[in-house]
Amino acid sequence: MCQHQPRCPSAYAGDREAARLVAFHPEQGWGLLCNGVVVFEDNGEILPDGRSVPAHYCHLGRAA
Repeated sequence: MCQHQPRCPSAYAGDREAARLVAFHPEQGWGLLCNGVVVFEDNGEILPDGRSVPAHYCHLGRAA
């Protein structure tokens, strides 16, 4: 799908969220990346083959 140079990461790569945003619907809470991944505002994803990736969060702990 991606026509960018250098190419964006594939939909199945660990850094897939680094692909370029090609459609964005903030009022509905989702966007489409050029690698075919649908990303949601809660950080969940749907891959091009229909599999879902649950929301993931980065929780920063406090230093002691």
